[in-house]
Amino acid sequence: MVGGALDSFAARVANLVVGNPDEAAVLELAQTGPELRFEREALVAWCGADFDVMIGEVPLPPDRAVRVAAGETIRFGLARRGLRAWLAVAGGIDVPLVMGSRSTYRRAGIGGFEGRPLKAGDDLKMLAPSSWAEHILASLRTGGKLMTAWTVRPGVMGRPAAAGVVRAMRGPECTWFTLDAQQQFFSADWTATKDADRMGVRLAGPTLERRQAGDMVSSAVNAGVVQVPAAGQPIVLLPSRQSVGGYPRLAAVATVDLPRIAQLRPGDRVRFEEINLTVAHALYLARERDLHRVRTGLARLTG
Repeated sequence: MVGGALDSFAARVANLVVGNPDEAAVLELAQTGPELRFEREALVAWCGADFDVMIGEVPLPPDRAVRVAAGETIRFGLARRGLRAWLAVAGGIDVPLVMGSRSTYRRAGIGGFEGRPLKAGDDLKMLAPSSWAEHILASLRTGGKLMTAWTVRPGVMGRPAAAGVVRAMRGPECTWFTLDAQQQFFSADWTATKDADRMGVRLAGPTLERRQAGDMVSSAVNAGVVQVPAAGQPIVLLPSRQSVGGYPRLAAVATVDLPRIAQLRPGDRVRFEEINLTVAHALYLARERDLHRVRTGLARLTG
């Protein structure tokens, strides 16, 4: 069983901005967000798609720490671009650990808040914020400010790909496909379909033909693996994927670009750029180094 935020990096950044550890529980929003009323003062941050977010009558920008006073309400509207966002609250959301995780696993009805999506009237408890978050809150309160001047944008860390591009490596069963099919996968424009959920996204485009028909022994699959069923249309697996699969694995999306798949709306187009494992590792390490620099810089804000 696997799960967690579909963009774990955006969730980590949101947590970082409010002084939480990486694994603190956050809210994941899809397509449209909730209306959240805060019973006590809190420090919050959200990262992800381009949502319309308001605190009272004031627009709430992403990627920065925001002070919410007791009794105030945050309203998330529709996503204008992209699909998902993640909201962190200083201290993290107080939900029980299940198998070492605070994530919700809907299919089994476990984890998170009663193992289900949130609904109107739910009352979420928060854990105690860190001393760093308390310092930022006090600074905003004393200065009469709503939010910090500084911001942390996940999308600029590391070496981001060009817009509409997702970098990927050849998979274990790549040679099961014709040379034309292998070339098509890395050259064609692919369209996201409505056949998508937290397990994966099916793409529409040219039919990827195999050299020969036949089944394979089910093998382990990870988030980012690109499986191709007999119909020839690829499926990119997301964090809530199954643990094994029986479709040939044509490719695997680089970890740093998997969030782009999670943000695809039906009709969005994407193109794959071929890289090798060494490059994928370098991209991942570059992003982690950038995040470490940000973490170090933020720590200095409190002396």
